[in-house]
Amino acid sequence: MQTPASPRWFVRQDLDGFFGLALDNFIQILLIVNLCRVVLEFPDSLIYGRILPGVALSLIVGNVYYSWLAYQQGKREGRDDITALPYGINTVSLFAYVFLVMLPVKLAAIARGMTPEAAAELSWQAGLVACLGSGFIEFGGAWVGDRLRRLAPRAALLATLGGIALTFIAIAFLFRTFANPVVGLVPLGVILLTYFGKVKFGIPGGLLAVLLGMALAWLPFGGLMVWDSAQFGAALQPLGFYLPGFGLGDLWQGRSILAEYVSVILPMGLFNLIGSLQNLESAEAAGDTYPAAPCLAANGIGTIAAALCGSCFPTTIYIGHPGWKAMGARVGYSILNGIVMGIFCLTGMVGILTYFVPVEAGMAIVLWIGIVIVAQSFEATPRHHAPAVVVGLMPAIAAWGALMAKTALRVAGLGTPENPLTPELVAKFKLSDTYIDGAFALEQGFIFSATILAALTVCIIERQFLQAALWSLAAALLSWVGLMHAYQWTPADTVLHFGWGTGSSWALGYGLLAILMLCAASRTVTRDP
Repeated sequence: MQTPASPRWFVRQDLDGFFGLALDNFIQILLIVNLCRVVLEFPDSLIYGRILPGVALSLIVGNVYYSWLAYQQGKREGRDDITALPYGINTVSLFAYVFLVMLPVKLAAIARGMTPEAAAELSWQAGLVACLGSGFIEFGGAWVGDRLRRLAPRAALLATLGGIALTFIAIAFLFRTFANPVVGLVPLGVILLTYFGKVKFGIPGGLLAVLLGMALAWLPFGGLMVWDSAQFGAALQPLGFYLPGFGLGDLWQGRSILAEYVSVILPMGLFNLIGSLQNLESAEAAGDTYPAAPCLAANGIGTIAAALCGSCFPTTIYIGHPGWKAMGARVGYSILNGIVMGIFCLTGMVGILTYFVPVEAGMAIVLWIGIVIVAQSFEATPRHHAPAVVVGLMPAIAAWGALMAKTALRVAGLGTPENPLTPELVAKFKLSDTYIDGAFALEQGFIFSATILAALTVCIIERQFLQAALWSLAAALLSWVGLMHAYQWTPADTVLHFGWGTGSSWALGYGLLAILMLCAASRTVTRDP
């Protein structure tokens, strides 16, 4: 009788998985530091003394839990090839809470006569409340997660992830690779040779890619890194040891923003919940089935712990499980990531790491993971559902295009209090046959719209027209309350417009589409042989 296999806590390929996940987490940490310092003008004492220790705690708790869960799941199933769910800071919520909650709170406080220091403190407290609210939504969703997964076809869940991976991950890093080809192309070649070509280099391909990227960046012809003693000295300044605090009092101080900013907190919490469900489906399609309830509950608990201990930024199950599994990472890569990222946040070493290791040194790993996720969207769904996958990719592509358009406008000098973005820009775009308002509409709630449109297409392919009508009605409801499509203008952006009836025109369109589906359902339709 053959003894069932048992997972190991660490395998050689976990090093590759660690470099990929650590780079992703590290980018989020850099964003936190830069946005808090430049946009919110928080003092370093707040960033390194309160926020990053809270981030550290959430990353350690979450990564260790998901590693433990993978180990236990592997033991129950008698498998040694199970891969832990990747976990880290939620990028979408990071930007949303900085620009749609914390910055408005700070500016309003200064306008009321509050000092910049006191306004920064109030802004941070508002971020804690927003993070806590998101955590409770994610935790509450744990009890309905499996039901939601059973409702949506696999093509609907995976296509949404594929759209995000194609645009916000793969294309973004592809651009960066060709902007710095001397540094970027060789690490990309190593990754492709290792994981697609099965070439063995003697050391993990991810480690080799990072080492070569660092070496090329620091060489004179690399053109990326040059020694600067002043910058190095600045990177040493935050070094120290910072313990997480307990911010219940600060949460109480910021409680007044809850009602005012529920239109941001509720959609972000729901987006995180749906995104986590999609990532669980992606993991199952790659061969690792995890129960939704404990995974989502742990995700919510990690976010709640972050808020209680000083971090304003929710955590989430990451996109990319199939990529880490394909490279051979198993259980240990997640624990290693939590410990190392925790040390960086608790000791102020973020600046030192940034100084020596450019993003270009490791971005090939993340680019490869994006490629694998897009491929999975087609490979793990029935072949005749491929059109639904394509439909599901489109909202994310539109959202990315809208982001590029608004970034270009800001680079051109618009998007400032003196030259704000205004609805008049739409007519100018249409002069070149670019319906940018459609891209802005698809950008808002694109996780919802991608899932619904792909599911609706699957139902049409399977001639399940009644179910297609129900998906159309769900889209109408989400549009009506502003969770999809409805947007409003700010000086520098177009943002979600949450409220009763804010998306009425899209709701009407989906309602008419539902009627059309009901008409189709009422007819006798036979499938072609």
